[in-house]
Amino acid sequence: MATAHTAFPADGYTARWDTWDATAHETTTLRWENEAWTAIGEVGREAVSYVVRLSPTWDVRQFLLFRNADQPDLWLGHDGSGRWGEVNGAHRPDLDGCVDVDLAITPFTTSIPIRRLRLDPGDSASLTVALIDAETLGVVPVTRRYEHLSPGRYRRTDVGSGDESVFDVDEYGLVHDQPGRFRRR
Repeated sequence: MATAHTAFPADGYTARWDTWDATAHETTTLRWENEAWTAIGEVGREAVSYVVRLSPTWDVRQFLLFRNADQPDLWLGHDGSGRWGEVNGAHRPDLDGCVDVDLAITPFTTSIPIRRLRLDPGDSASLTVALIDAETLGVVPVTRRYEHLSPGRYRRTDVGSGDESVFDVDEYGLVHDQPGRFRRR
């Protein structure tokens, strides 16, 4: 039986994180609208905002990144069948096969596959994600392995570099504390 996470409240949910050294803050708000989830995040240290549109089953459909502008600096969309594109309709074949997005400056994007995969303790899954650099707007595919170690505890490993992070999630499947990087307020 797959691990189930608590359903979000009908009126939405807000999560707040600090960087591990408490010098910067992030607020992410989740709302159910138009038959899908919308996550809006404000990341203080990097002075960026992001919007992620997710299907009811937490499949990424759109990702927008804003840096001091009214229009997105980066817009990626997924057609639900494996193809990624940009706002102007240009196909991004280098991202085909990516399942999720990972914006390294936030713990929220690590939460997306956790909620969607619903792994039981002891189970793991590897998938390709579109890793986004908020400073350069570079996007590259990387393979990540997610392991459900014990109730509420996960490990994420970058298969290429071997870099790994062990972290806790809350009852909603959102990253709680990620030692050395983020802690929940």
